[in-house]
Amino acid sequence: MSTPEVFTPEPLYVSPGAVAKVKSLIEEEGNPDLKLRVYVTGGGCSGFQYGFTFDEVTAEDDTIVDKEGVKVVVDALSFPYLAGANVDYSEGLQGSRFTVTNPNAATTCGCGASFSV
Repeated sequence: MSTPEVFTPEPLYVSPGAVAKVKSLIEEEGNPDLKLRVYVTGGGCSGFQYGFTFDEVTAEDDTIVDKEGVKVVVDALSFPYLAGANVDYSEGLQGSRFTVTNPNAATTCGCGASFSV
């Protein structure tokens, strides 16, 4: 009798484009200890907004996703808002930026930088 495969969803999905950009930025900085921190703060036109920063330090309660050697970190307060979201990097007419596609967001603003639940 075989055991059925259990699907455990990733806490956060990181696209190949985001991985490539983070690798590139870390190489430019010359600091392999940098991690991309994704967080949620109050504000923005829809109630919450996404933030991105590079960080060397992680807290005990951070969620860390390792994708091809790139570490993406989410703090414990932001995680419930970002669980199952997709972090991507896009370049277009509005410039280049990291973006979040969030299944937890009830509404988002036109630019996609803020959301409500």
